[in-house]
Amino acid sequence: MASQCPLHLSITGCYKTTSTRVFAQTPAVFACNVANNPALANFTFCDSSKAVAVRVDDLVKRLTLQEKIGFLVNAAGSVSRLGIPKYEWWSEALHGVSYVGPGTHFSSVVPGATSFPQVILTAASFNVSLFETIGKVVSTEARAMYNVGLAGLTFWSPNVNIFRDPRWGRGQETPGEDPLLSSKYAAAYVRGLQQRDDGDKDRLKVAACCKHYTAYDLDNWKGVDRYHFNAVVTKQDMDDTFQPPFKSCVLDGNVASVMCSYNQVNGIPTCADPNLLKGVIRGDWKLNGYIVSDCDSLDVFFKSQHYTKTPEEAAAKAILAGLDLNCGSFLGQHTQAAVNGGLVKESGH
Repeated sequence: MASQCPLHLSITGCYKTTSTRVFAQTPAVFACNVANNPALANFTFCDSSKAVAVRVDDLVKRLTLQEKIGFLVNAAGSVSRLGIPKYEWWSEALHGVSYVGPGTHFSSVVPGATSFPQVILTAASFNVSLFETIGKVVSTEARAMYNVGLAGLTFWSPNVNIFRDPRWGRGQETPGEDPLLSSKYAAAYVRGLQQRDDGDKDRLKVAACCKHYTAYDLDNWKGVDRYHFNAVVTKQDMDDTFQPPFKSCVLDGNVASVMCSYNQVNGIPTCADPNLLKGVIRGDWKLNGYIVSDCDSLDVFFKSQHYTKTPEEAAAKAILAGLDLNCGSFLGQHTQAAVNGGLVKESGH
């Protein structure tokens, strides 16, 4: 029987086959494609001779509020008047480029990618150079897939949660229960994914993301699921156990992104906690990148955890806490109302 093409993937050209889905190749899409649109050469943000900060400032000044809001979700919209194509932030590469998330597809051009052992097994080698080498191979394949329009450049990997309970099904994605080993794995795999072969430290091969921040290793236990879990953790246990892998990701790996989790930590949803996001990740560790939510985390802390009374309050709390990107559609739906209600300014402050 022919397989069905999911609606959210139909734009890629999904063809029905008797055994698997096959996606047509599309060319990689770039912003500031002056060759196709010479008028773009007049925009400062398209001038590669300018400093990045200057180009970013110029672009932001040109965007309307609605266009900015369209960039707050993983399925970021296009701005055709400025030559900016749509972009899907969500790709995965936990132990190889994965057919998980809408950002990555396989085709007759690239029918598959190398699948390395699950991380729990790789980490058992205690071989830091192996961790980095695997990351390099994965990012080479990821970059090749991007070049033929089959993947993005932002990969939400690795998973570096501390794995204390063997009943947690996703524990196989992690380096295990030891904070030191998990920290070594985190930094090495991130370096493998991100560092270019030419040694250019100002450019990334692909962008990695360390997840799920923080104190998160529960799916369903004694009637409590990951959407309702409140991790009550002492400061010492946070500093000694749960935080080291993420700290190592940022300080040693220079990771491009950190993903906040579904759970609460001491009564506050991680994606709405200014101390965890602005205070620790950006303040103490100096993250040079973006903070993204786990998928639908904002919807979870509004609807399931009842942390705020209204959706616009939830949107504002996440933005003010330091969240940059929402996996899901919540910020796309409710940020305008948050601005209109004076809960957050267009500047984000």
